[in-house]
Amino acid sequence: MIKAAIVGAGFIGPAHLEALRRLGDVEVVALCDRTQAAAEKKAAQLNVAHAYSDPAALLAHPGLQVVHNCTPNHLHASLNRQIIAAGKHVFSEKPLCMTGDEARELLALAEAKGVVHGVSFVYRHFAMVQQAAALVNSGRAGRIFAVHGGYLQDWMLKQTDYNWRIDPERGGACRTVADIGSHWCDTVQFVTGLKIVEVMADFSVVWPVRLAARQRSVSFGAAQGNAEYEEKPVTTEDFASILLRFADGSRGNLTVSQVSAGRKNHLSFELNGSDGSIGWDQEIPQRLWLGYRDRPNGTVSDDPGLLLPAAAAHVHYPGGHIEGWPDAFKNMLACFYADVKAGKAPAGEAGYATFREGAQIMLIVDAMLQSHREQRWVKVAALT
Repeated sequence: MIKAAIVGAGFIGPAHLEALRRLGDVEVVALCDRTQAAAEKKAAQLNVAHAYSDPAALLAHPGLQVVHNCTPNHLHASLNRQIIAAGKHVFSEKPLCMTGDEARELLALAEAKGVVHGVSFVYRHFAMVQQAAALVNSGRAGRIFAVHGGYLQDWMLKQTDYNWRIDPERGGACRTVADIGSHWCDTVQFVTGLKIVEVMADFSVVWPVRLAARQRSVSFGAAQGNAEYEEKPVTTEDFASILLRFADGSRGNLTVSQVSAGRKNHLSFELNGSDGSIGWDQEIPQRLWLGYRDRPNGTVSDDPGLLLPAAAAHVHYPGGHIEGWPDAFKNMLACFYADVKAGKAPAGEAGYATFREGAQIMLIVDAMLQSHREQRWVKVAALT
């Protein structure tokens, strides 16, 4: 059994734990949280044997091989450095860090140390996203010339919605773009095989002042009706519209929002090619839309017998047995742990997002933030 640990027990830490337990050959031996009492309480709830409040102590746990970094954004870089320095394989929540410079540093450290490194860009691991990529790669859509779509949520719609992500010291100078726009960028780059090289971004702060409940809030949770509030200034974006240019000259546009009522987790994309279009919506993940000019449009379902081999490998049940976000999460970690078991760092295209892809997405986010501030097209900086 591979011994793993999780640092951070908020919304996403237990999702990592559940996926790891489904793999069958990974044992989560320890959990680390902000205080010893909180760590012990969460470890007991999740049936994890050991609890820590100090990451350094956790890293010294006997036999530990892999650490999952599920902390808030501002802690990602420093903890990833610690994990790499300790010689442990590292799987980091996104964003990889807070700036492009930090991203370059972390990539260099991970590659020099020879550890397996991954970043949690999960949407590429849905079966129908894999099918879309396989169709593009086989030339079925022809030459891709346009990519468009968005990622819409509503959990920050109300003025009384507040979360640590809003604070730029903890969440970063970019919020909605870095938090969910990054997922969309990774997904469409994976599907098309094209890199985003230039951006024109316009950000909007819908609530310049938010009302934060004095009681500690949790992600995606509403404050209690009798809560007391304090005013908090907001400088990070709630909504953004972004034009994109890809390396081959094709174009795209992206809309991201955390204030779109009724949209819970609506990541969607459409690719337009010379021989057809391909569209996918994460809220109906088992369907892939295929559009044509000279014959009827079609919809492909997640029946493994109907999919190309690369996509069929990501389906684990017969057609009609819907697989969703937790299953994509399991697929992602299965890819990562295949390299852990092989005892080698990823070389080239790993299937899952490595620190290299995580760093490149950070450079895209940096360019989008600069573009908004300067109100002009900005080229994405080169990774090396």
